Amino acid sequence: MNTPAQPIRLYRHPLSGHAHRVELFLSLLGLPFELVDVDVARGAHKTPEFLSKNPFGQVPVIEDGDVTLADSNAILVYLAARYDARETAERWLPRDPVAAAEVQRWLSVAAGQLASGPAAARVAKVFGIKVDYERAVSIAAQLFTVLDQHLAARRFLAGDGPTIADVAMYSYTAHAPEGGVSLDPYGHVRAWLARVEDLPGFVPMKRTPAAQPVS
Repeated sequence: MNTPAQPIRLYRHPLSGHAHRVELFLSLLGLPFELVDVDVARGAHKTPEFLSKNPFGQVPVIEDGDVTLADSNAILVYLAARYDARETAERWLPRDPVAAAEVQRWLSVAAGQLASGPAAARVAKVFGIKVDYERAVSIAAQLFTVLDQHLAARRFLAGDGPTIADVAMYSYTAHAPEGGVSLDPYGHVRAWLARVEDLPGFVPMKRTPAAQPVS
C-alpha cells in the first residue's frame, strides 16, 4: 500500500461534517494523519496564515508533504487516487465510466441537496445561524425519500461496495436529527448508515444536542 512519508495534516473543526468525511476516509484507508483543530469561533479560519492554505477560509484543508488541498470532496478524490491499496484498486474511486459517473453524481448531491438540506438545518439548530429552515427541511425530506428508494436495491450508493460517494454522503445524513430532521421514516437509509459504520476503520463524528431555537 502506498503510504505518505509523514502523517497527513488535517485542519478541521470537530463539528464540521465536511471535515469529518475527510477524517473518516483517512481512517478507512488506514493512513497516518494528524488532526489540527481550527478555532472557527475565534476567526482562525480567516487569518492570513489559514487563508494562504484556503483563500475561501473554510475547513477542511489537508497538507500531504508538498501538497496543500482544500474542499472535502476534492480531498476524497485525491486520497483515493493516490493511496487506494493495490489489492482494492479502484474500489473507492472506480475508473469504469458508468461507476465513476455514479460516484460523481453523489458527490454532486453531497455538495448540493445534502448541503442545502440536512446540513443547513443542522447549522440552524446547532449553531443558531440564520437560514431558511423550512426550505432546508423540505430539501432534506425530498433527498432522503430519493435516497431511501435508491438504497432499497443497493448496499451502497454506487454498487455493492463502498466508494467515496458513501463517505461524502455519510456525515450530514447520520447527523440530520441534530437539525430536527428525523431518519425514522427511512429504513433503507438507516440500514446503509449502519453498513458504513461497520466498515473497518470507521470513526464517528462528535454528536451535539440541537440546542438553538430556529426563528
